[in-house]
Amino acid sequence: MKKLLLVCAAGMSTSLLVNKMKDAAKEKGLELEIFALPVSECESVAGEVDVVLLGPQVRYQKPQVDAIIEGRVPVEVIDMRDYGTMNGKAVLEKALALIG
Repeated sequence: MKKLLLVCAAGMSTSLLVNKMKDAAKEKGLELEIFALPVSECESVAGEVDVVLLGPQVRYQKPQVDAIIEGRVPVEVIDMRDYGTMNGKAVLEKALALIG
């Protein structure tokens, strides 16, 4: 099962996006594990995830997350418009494209 990690500041708005992404995955018949953690906790799951998406509000922490991930999986910032509109389908599609 593929695991998608969303990295955020505190997790409130990102958890809403996680739910929208889970709904979009269910519509596509995909079984994925999608969850959100603050940057301070992403190191604990770095070796278990298939892609890491950063909320736009923590884009400045991408170098820190890149250092934690060490190139093992893609690390990208979520599009600000998709994040702002909570477009779970678009964010899910980007994540799946990154996984390949």
